[in-house]
Amino acid sequence: MKKIYTLVALAAMTLLGASCNSEWEEEQYEHYISFRSPLDSKGVTNIYVPYSRRDKDGNYTAGGEGKSNYQLPVIVSGSLINQQNITVHVAHDPDTLRTLNLARYATRTDLFYEDMGKEGYTYASFPETMQINAGEDVGLLNLSFNFKGIDMSDKWVFPLQITDNPSYDYQSHPRKNYAKAILRIFPYNDYSGDYSGALLANKVVMVVDGKETETSESITKSSVRGYVVDENSIFTYAGIVDEDYTDRKKYKIKFTFNGETNGPVTLSCDNAEEIDFKPTEGVIPSFRILSSMDETRPYLEHRYVIINNIDYYFNYIPVEGAKIRYHVKGSMTLSRDINTQIPDEDQAIEW
Repeated sequence: MKKIYTLVALAAMTLLGASCNSEWEEEQYEHYISFRSPLDSKGVTNIYVPYSRRDKDGNYTAGGEGKSNYQLPVIVSGSLINQQNITVHVAHDPDTLRTLNLARYATRTDLFYEDMGKEGYTYASFPETMQINAGEDVGLLNLSFNFKGIDMSDKWVFPLQITDNPSYDYQSHPRKNYAKAILRIFPYNDYSGDYSGALLANKVVMVVDGKETETSESITKSSVRGYVVDENSIFTYAGIVDEDYTDRKKYKIKFTFNGETNGPVTLSCDNAEEIDFKPTEGVIPSFRILSSMDETRPYLEHRYVIINNIDYYFNYIPVEGAKIRYHVKGSMTLSRDINTQIPDEDQAIEW
């Protein structure tokens, strides 16, 4: 009897296995088309793009200084491999961006994301169609950028959507956000990114008996973002100002790096007169770039940009007719982790 039970159990398992295998021979899902663009907590997808594209010899490869590109993945969903050539149609999507801005910032138009694809701008472009070949589940949409002269105090995004039409041989993904992409674009150079601000002190300066006197307590920020200006320059916001300030454009402090791996740094401000920006006389900021390989992951390079001797004064103007004098002094360090096994630098940097 025990042998009979065993044979029956084996037969049942065999039939069940055959049934499961035959199920996977058929498509389990629809072949919808979508972007690979997961959203962050602010409703956008952060994309990091080199300010300029260069080859290994340092020559421009995308048309000149400030010209670059990014390949956005477009996906065919499903449990089986795509078996047909698909021509995907892509369009600019200002309506979704408008909805996001109103939902997140209401009447605070100064905090709205700025549309790179807006008519009259030449910062971004894309082909209206792209191809996903049979036997492939992912295609790449080539986005072209011209960053030269761009003002990164604006919060630039590139809104796109996959379009549908009864004549097309596909359907865009019906799930919310899958067939739409709102890309927050961050061009980068060798010096841009999030610096540690723990060693950069911001002290209020008060006038006592006709003399400037600093308060004993200092204000620090855990992180200070450096935004691209050009290949050799970045800007940060002065003191405690960040991109959520209404009047942030007034407080851009430009850092120009003079040298390849070390050298002096020139501080300047386009709005110096209004905010009374003054570098401390006789103090010359400097930078150096260091790198080391990870001890446990030998393919991973740790690269550091260290800016020393930052020393300047400026006025913060909260309302017209009022001002707060700050003295900003100290150093900042940028850390990047780079996977040397990946040839494309923008993919190799672990953002």
